[in-house]
Amino acid sequence: MKKILVPTDFSIQAEYALEIAAQLAKKHHGEIYLLHMLELPINQIQEVGGGPVGGGELPEAMYFMKLAHSKFEDILKAYYLKDIPVHETVNFHQTFEGIKETCKEHDIDLIVMGSHGASGFKEMFIGSNTEKVVRTSDIPVLVIKNKHSSFAVNDFVFASDFKNDNKETYKQAVDLARAFHSKIHLLFVNTANRFTTTPKAEKRILKFIEGFDYSNYVINIFNDESVEKGILNFSHSIDADLIGISTHGRQGIAHFFNGSISEDLVNHAKRPVITFKI
Repeated sequence: MKKILVPTDFSIQAEYALEIAAQLAKKHHGEIYLLHMLELPINQIQEVGGGPVGGGELPEAMYFMKLAHSKFEDILKAYYLKDIPVHETVNFHQTFEGIKETCKEHDIDLIVMGSHGASGFKEMFIGSNTEKVVRTSDIPVLVIKNKHSSFAVNDFVFASDFKNDNKETYKQAVDLARAFHSKIHLLFVNTANRFTTTPKAEKRILKFIEGFDYSNYVINIFNDESVEKGILNFSHSIDADLIGISTHGRQGIAHFFNGSISEDLVNHAKRPVITFKI
């Protein structure tokens, strides 16, 4: 977590994400890349990069760019950013492409994003951009809903179907757990239409974690109406600090997740969620 990207629309939720990023950066001696996207018509983008505009009028795109930099100046005065290297960027790409390009350009380790919650995860970003970030980012994405004066992760739920193609994501989860000295709650959700006996589920989980040198974990088999409800209800029952899930690119969450479960879970969870791509 040396290089942390925080996309911002200057909302209060984005500020919550930035505060968390600042705590992580201080703890791991990292730096923050603060990114604001301007999704403008192509002719306005060309005006910014082109020659003088007639009539002496300031192009609309340039106006919004200057406004963004002005807001950055206000943000950088925040007490929690003191002594943290912060790089500000205004990008004219579409949101998802701009985030992807910024991650590649700066070798980002973690994306921290704010969310408005169940009222609309897409409020922060236009269209399906946030969905694309969460479901297809090669880099872990941490989604923050609320203000956290201290972001401690004592109880970390890792929900999975525990198939072999999830092992790389579990490695990332273990690395995160080590950093926070967290207990990992390995969670398998049983549903009526995809029922697995407890002995079989436990055997699958134990085989899955073979080779990982991390002993601070506990196995949980939880029955519920759906996988999403199972994750939410179990996490609530132990007052988890963080929920971790594996994404499977454009195919949605790995195997036992269907369709929009990834964005639904991120929307409905009241606690932070981190996603790892398989």
